[in-house]
Amino acid sequence: MDPKKIFELSRTLVATLGGLFFVYVGIMHFVDTDWFNPIVPPWLGWPTFWVILSGIFEIGIGIGLLIPKMRRNAALASALLLIAVYPANIYMWIYNVELGDGTTLTQIGHVYRLCAQIAGVLACIWIYKTTPVSGAMRPGSQSPGT
Repeated sequence: MDPKKIFELSRTLVATLGGLFFVYVGIMHFVDTDWFNPIVPPWLGWPTFWVILSGIFEIGIGIGLLIPKMRRNAALASALLLIAVYPANIYMWIYNVELGDGTTLTQIGHVYRLCAQIAGVLACIWIYKTTPVSGAMRPGSQSPGT
């Protein structure tokens, strides 16, 4: 198989899995708001508002990752979202916050989560940097009407 095709398939697979993950987690922000509320740092106030708002963003970004014409911008948005929400994960780690079901992560669990968050940001940046700009002409292609 052509290496370029393998690369494109890999990027599509990573974007699709990421998109499905974001949509699923975004929906869970609505289905089980109480599970996410404790993660919101108290200084932000109104935890349900932030949980719902982040759920909206996650669903929108997830859908964007699934649609090829939106994928590049959604990948950048997902990297920024993962960075933006990480302070909540740090708060959860430092204060050993219980999730809505009463569970907490172990120290190694927090380390795994940090690694997964970094991997997610790097994957999103990779998708962003390697996805052609939508509507851009590819070398060797002709413009319409020529």
